[in-house]
Amino acid sequence: MKTINRILLVLIIILQVSCSTSKTANGSAVSASKTNKKITVYTTAENTNLRLSLSDNLISNSAAQQTKSTVSITLDADKTDQVFLGIGGAITDASAEVFAKLSPKKQQEFLTAYYDKNKGIGYTLARTNIHSCDFSSDSYTYVAEGDKDLKTFNIDHDRKYRIPLIKNAIETAGGKLTLFVSPWSPPAFMKDNNDILHGGVLLPEFAQSWADYYVKFIRAYEKEGIPVWGLTIQNEPMAKQRWESCIYTPEAERDFLKNFLEPTLEKEGLSSKNVIIWDHNRGDMLTKRANLVFSDPAVSKYAWGIGFHWYETWNGGTPKFESVGEVHQAFPNKNLLFTEGCIEKFDASRFQFWGNAERYGLNMINDFNNGTVGWTDWNILLDQNGGPNHVGNFCFSPIHADTTKDELIYTPMYYYIGHFSKFIQPKAKRIMETISDKKLISTSFKNSNDKIITIVMNQSDNEIVYTLINHNSQNTITIPAHAIQTIVY
Repeated sequence: MKTINRILLVLIIILQVSCSTSKTANGSAVSASKTNKKITVYTTAENTNLRLSLSDNLISNSAAQQTKSTVSITLDADKTDQVFLGIGGAITDASAEVFAKLSPKKQQEFLTAYYDKNKGIGYTLARTNIHSCDFSSDSYTYVAEGDKDLKTFNIDHDRKYRIPLIKNAIETAGGKLTLFVSPWSPPAFMKDNNDILHGGVLLPEFAQSWADYYVKFIRAYEKEGIPVWGLTIQNEPMAKQRWESCIYTPEAERDFLKNFLEPTLEKEGLSSKNVIIWDHNRGDMLTKRANLVFSDPAVSKYAWGIGFHWYETWNGGTPKFESVGEVHQAFPNKNLLFTEGCIEKFDASRFQFWGNAERYGLNMINDFNNGTVGWTDWNILLDQNGGPNHVGNFCFSPIHADTTKDELIYTPMYYYIGHFSKFIQPKAKRIMETISDKKLISTSFKNSNDKIITIVMNQSDNEIVYTLINHNSQNTITIPAHAIQTIVY
């Protein structure tokens, strides 16, 4: 009996030793506990029912599956970059007007979908317009025409639709939403073309009145219980549009910030508000604005960072991600914020067009990998016609409402954004990583609770097996064709 017990003991020891190590792809020994470190995978994929779905069945660390791996993603968790601010979308007049047409049940579903951290995708960032923009039912301001002293200033217009929606969003988000505000144009009487639309420039004699206008707006919103975290100086300052717009040369924007806006914010006790310059497209002008403002210490101290959009591709070009990286490298102490992007040219037959979602994934991953701290989508909600919009500039949003049927339409874009916003937490730090093949693209963050979040995207027509490596741990995962995954570990 003793002999049998000894034999059993030896067999157990041998079994324990043989199970305690395994070989990595490069042949080095790694402990099984590290190789099989608990990870969770969520997947959204075209031509499947996977929508932010738990999909741990796509993890396989078998030797056979490892040999199929064609791509490796290697993280260096000790090397970090920018601190994450948040992800969200714009709460415009259009979004608020459509929201008001929904039944209470659908309104709650919508709020949960975007702002609930557990049941939804956990938006933490928001943008809203200072008086009207193209995504308003009409043009309006907060003062009577010609009121230079702003004695008639009031935000009664916003109390009907927009302010209630913003308050509901804040409540659903747990009581906090990082909100920044943007003007599309000063009132007509303050501009050289006497028109709130079609570009024009701010007249010098109204610069102080316009700076005071920002202050009155911020104070009015905060009196409503809506904290304002920051502001951009001007939406798209180099675009003459058929809707609300105003032109600022780089020098004009710099001088308005230095001589009027920031001194006024300081005088009114609002110097803690974060000022964002540019708020227009990537490309040469992004770097030019950054160089002009951030290289001047007298002005740079007033600017938290620089905002940008993705519409530089309007004439058929490619996204200028490199310009974002150039600014980040040149001014690492300044912040880069994506302030607007949408799928233009609305077409109701393309609600479920997968390429729209992949455009989001491509842009978000590349922007984050080039140093962006936060990412703000355009309208959070539009109707079945891509509006309302007072100049017919209809577009897509991640969720649409069919107001005739009281239905919400979730596009693939909603789920792709959710792969980032649901898992990366404010104050997370981006982790440096390398990827062995351009078949996939990826970005990674470490949350303050030490959880690592890796987002992987496959734009190809074939499923791909890849290996995710972090120090001495590795896992082999399959990503379907035209899919995005979030790995939490």
